[in-house]
Amino acid sequence: MYLINKSDISESEVTPEKDYINRRKFIKESLILSASIPAILACENKPLAEKKISINTPYKPKYNLNKKYSVNITPTSYEYITSYNNFYEFSQDKENVKHAAKDFKTRPWTVQLLGHIKKTLTLDIDKLIKLYSLEERIYRFRCVERWAMIVPWLGFQLSHLIKYAEPTSKAKYIQFESFYDPEKMPGTKSISLDWPYKEGLRMDEAMNPLAFLTIGLYGKKLPPQNGAPVRIVVPWKYGFKNLKSIVKIRFLDHQPKTTWNTFYPNEYGFYANVNPTVSHPRWSQAKEKRLGESEERKTLLFNGYEKEVGYLYENMNLRRNY
Repeated sequence: MYLINKSDISESEVTPEKDYINRRKFIKESLILSASIPAILACENKPLAEKKISINTPYKPKYNLNKKYSVNITPTSYEYITSYNNFYEFSQDKENVKHAAKDFKTRPWTVQLLGHIKKTLTLDIDKLIKLYSLEERIYRFRCVERWAMIVPWLGFQLSHLIKYAEPTSKAKYIQFESFYDPEKMPGTKSISLDWPYKEGLRMDEAMNPLAFLTIGLYGKKLPPQNGAPVRIVVPWKYGFKNLKSIVKIRFLDHQPKTTWNTFYPNEYGFYANVNPTVSHPRWSQAKEKRLGESEERKTLLFNGYEKEVGYLYENMNLRRNY
């Protein structure tokens, strides 16, 4: 069982409707005081859902579709998925990321595996892609900012690469690190985060069959704005855990530092599991809105993957370990 229920949450911790409506005003005022806080911009971009893009895009997988780990939901349109992105290294404006990243080169590219493994490895991206048969999986994707989408990812299980690295018994956690070059990533010059971007998982989380190493979407290679050439996807967690443009994977014996948890520990936890009963300090997580839809939906615990990942958090206090 998970040590959390509705009684764990006081009324003051749930965002009142009037406060949610007035949040835009609050954020604009806050920006005047501190232009260096990108998290404040999180929900305040012009909603792409206002544009007339069809969300019901027929899609026939180009690779083997793993039905066991796919949701039977029509994917969000390719236009939405590739035009509304959080990638602060390029821009704080979700709809500008695509333009800002359009010239980002992903060849040559290597991914280094290091830490508590048999030996340090440096893999060329094309060799990495050829290590295992590629498959497609249609996953729910949920941002901490309350927007969501359905994505047909292309890649292979992260656990396959972990086994290839041959971790030692000391490896209890994994830390992922993104590519960083301020000359190629203009957004890093205006945001005072501790670059490069880092994220992490417990080893048992990383070994879960749902954890996916992704090199494409919609049967095509990943566009730069979506994390080319390789990213991780952990669909039961909020989007900021799904680190993009991986260059290093460290196997550690301790819980690693992660970018948002370090910068805003009271707002972004290490686990970041999707949970409708645990509100963000500035908004409720009880509902979400898929891109292209006008109506909100109820947020699902673990983003709807409770059956597959719930066992990882048995007897854990999900409020303390948010």
